[in-house]
Amino acid sequence: MTLLYRHVFAGMWLSWALYWWALSRNVKPSVRTESTSSRLLHIVPLMLAVALLWLPHVPIPVLGERFVPLAAWPFWVGAAFTLAGLLFSVWARGHLGSNWSGVVTVKEDHELIQSGPYGIVRHPIYTGLLLAFAGSALARGEWRGILAVVIVLWAFWRKLCTEERWMRERFGSAYQSYSERVPALVPFVL
Repeated sequence: MTLLYRHVFAGMWLSWALYWWALSRNVKPSVRTESTSSRLLHIVPLMLAVALLWLPHVPIPVLGERFVPLAAWPFWVGAAFTLAGLLFSVWARGHLGSNWSGVVTVKEDHELIQSGPYGIVRHPIYTGLLLAFAGSALARGEWRGILAVVIVLWAFWRKLCTEERWMRERFGSAYQSYSERVPALVPFVL
């Protein structure tokens, strides 16, 4: 399963990363950007989460213990969740168009996108990536995957809070109305 895990999940995540990189060049100029230290506060935890999921072993034995049995079903359910999450984030990225940025920014002529996946949750890229990380963790089946998902959730929530503040400043009552109507991260819940 470990070899299959590496190839199936590496293929999905690498395809996603290549798509992300290809589209990253066609964006509007930024008029406001978060600081490097702020960006590192979500990038470093994300890198730790990736390491927890993809390193062959972790130095803390309890994190290598299984929370689901070693069987085919957690692998394939996890693969389906990962694929669904990555595709949802791709849909959101495509729908956001030139307003997208990898860092917290306000763009020149920034638009408030409320349709497509943004009509389901306000931060669908994070929703999709959280689902993809959760799927990867389920397929891994070890406690380190759960820890990785918690770290990703914390990193995205921190970034989301900054984005929310900036969007409220930029769009005022329109963003307030949008946030009252559409949940931040989890449909019908949060």
